[in-house]
Amino acid sequence: HKSIHKLIENKSNDIIDKSSLPREFIGYKFTGSLRPYQKSSTRLIPGHIAKPDYANHLQGIPISEQLDRRSNSTIKEYNSNELEKLRIVCRLGREILDIAGNALRVGITTDEIDEIVHNETIARDAYPSPLNYHCFPKSVCTSVNEVICHGIPDYRPLLDGDIVNIDISVYKDGYHADLNETFFIGNVDKDSIRLVECAYKCLSAAVDICKPGTMYRDAGNAIDKVAREFGCSVVTTYCGHGVGELFHTAPTIPHYAYNKAKGSMKPGHVFTIEPMINLGKSNDKLWPDNW
Repeated sequence: HKSIHKLIENKSNDIIDKSSLPREFIGYKFTGSLRPYQKSSTRLIPGHIAKPDYANHLQGIPISEQLDRRSNSTIKEYNSNELEKLRIVCRLGREILDIAGNALRVGITTDEIDEIVHNETIARDAYPSPLNYHCFPKSVCTSVNEVICHGIPDYRPLLDGDIVNIDISVYKDGYHADLNETFFIGNVDKDSIRLVECAYKCLSAAVDICKPGTMYRDAGNAIDKVAREFGCSVVTTYCGHGVGELFHTAPTIPHYAYNKAKGSMKPGHVFTIEPMINLGKSNDKLWPDNW
């Protein structure tokens, strides 16, 4: 009985044109040339893997984050034991990101990258943090070309000249890690090189000022200065954030200048800085998949 259902499922997958536009995008006016392809089914997590609270929530809602926003007005200061646990999960995230990056080539699909990330994460007894977070259907974010962030892996093969950001987040022993990197696929043009170099130097400029006493709002000033030097613009919709026991928490770290971020850096604070840079204007547009 099960084998018959599996056969039917496989035949159904074969019938679907993987390059066809997903239903929610029909009639949508794209701003660039990239088009989403069909997606595979959501991958499963073994029962023994410890999961964050949103993993099994029907709407993917992180209840702990909601409670934190309502009840907590401070930035958590992690102690030395907590920081060591965070370092462990961050090293795991880096390992997985390196494996995924090394697998990139012309012709591989972002769905295959998702499979690699998923398998490497559970092999380390960890949970891929993006999975079911606000119903995100995959285990990693893969953002290609004009997609700024939160790209959903699909069956589209990567082409010569593409750039792709792989955003890895893993959860283990009660802590999340969050890191990403942008990669060149084959031979990329000068504008793509300029864009990625700009984003890297923006990040470096912000990291260079990180020390106790630095105001969080100053990170955006450092980033904006570099972006302007490259003739690029800073996306203002998405921000860096605190990370650790919660996937997203205080502080909020805008990447643009003259922002009004609250607070200053202290020993024990853990956060991401992830500047998103555009070649043209800083505008962005949400796709119909709501990501």
